[in-house]
Amino acid sequence: MDIHTAVPGVALSPEEIRRYSRHLILPDVGLEGQRQLKAASVLLIGAGGLGSPLAMYLAAAGVGRLGLVDFDVVDESNLQRQLLHGTSDVGRSKLDSARDRLREINPHVHVETYETRLRSENALDLVAEYDLVADGTDNFPTRYLVNDASVLTGTPNVYGSIFRFEGQASVFGAPGGPCYRCLYPEPPPPGLVPSCAEGGVLGVLPGIVGALQATEVVKWIAGIGEPLVGRLLLFDALAMTFRTLKVRRDPNCPVCGDHPTVADLIDYEAFCGIPQARAAEARAEPVPEIDVRALKARLDRGEAPFLLDVREPHEYAIAHLGAPLIPLGVLAERLDELEAHRDAEIVVYCRSGVRSARAVRLLRARGFTGAVNLKGGILAWSDAIDPTVPKY
Repeated sequence: MDIHTAVPGVALSPEEIRRYSRHLILPDVGLEGQRQLKAASVLLIGAGGLGSPLAMYLAAAGVGRLGLVDFDVVDESNLQRQLLHGTSDVGRSKLDSARDRLREINPHVHVETYETRLRSENALDLVAEYDLVADGTDNFPTRYLVNDASVLTGTPNVYGSIFRFEGQASVFGAPGGPCYRCLYPEPPPPGLVPSCAEGGVLGVLPGIVGALQATEVVKWIAGIGEPLVGRLLLFDALAMTFRTLKVRRDPNCPVCGDHPTVADLIDYEAFCGIPQARAAEARAEPVPEIDVRALKARLDRGEAPFLLDVREPHEYAIAHLGAPLIPLGVLAERLDELEAHRDAEIVVYCRSGVRSARAVRLLRARGFTGAVNLKGGILAWSDAIDPTVPKY
């Protein structure tokens, strides 16, 4: 369906007219624009930080059919930013929680849920069923997958991303416009960009960026305003600034260029280097580890290995085990502070054991052969040893 053509078979009930009255009196939307919204369908990839405001505002706006793709459950740490879900939803499927919330917002909207991971095997069929796709994902393989499925099916992709205090939004895959690959031809190396769990995110940021995406969806469906096609909107919450950059379609783009070479969906984890990074890590010499229970038993016996915390100062303020703090990013420059322990056992820990494993490799390469990793980090210590230590 061309969502910019008239929809004579779509009518609004008296109740819908009352509900959408503030749209109907907008000259640029009016009755026809609201009928376009009712006739339209949007597929949302993710029911989390960006998906929450997207889904709620599109439901409230009267988009007739919303599809939600997610496979996660609600975690307590989600509640700081994922407003589709509440405290009583912790442990529930995000899709079940989202469906209940959206029905409460607007019972006139049809919500379809797909409790699955978006994959190369299912993405084309899912995206092709909808007029627009809105990308609310938080990882690079899925972003490239959504982009390619968008271009191959001719379905515009309303893109958003967030990191700490900054966000981006654009519309990719529109006729004649650029796609995500035109902006980012190559993915960053695995592990270079921290996830929200590792790097944190300002709770209101996905609300702002998701609302921007919802605005672009409504504009596109109603055929009003100037969409973010060929423009990347950048938002900085700390400076409270918006700016836009021009993004041109790359004629050599392998997906949307003049002579595309990508005709089918590929292995996007391989494209982003994830299996290669895992294989390289598997080939590396295993990092010596100690279990939190074994460490606790040794401490109880009076055997006190030297503990080293390699997290950031703001994490240390949340929870710590009383160990000295040297963040991983500056560890190589501050090895002299550990010189007295060069020949001793050093138990290194972080939040989950990932950064501390890197620290152990660094230390052992520099001659601290007694360095071992605390398996599971401070999270494992809280789970198994001392639940009063806060988890974050």
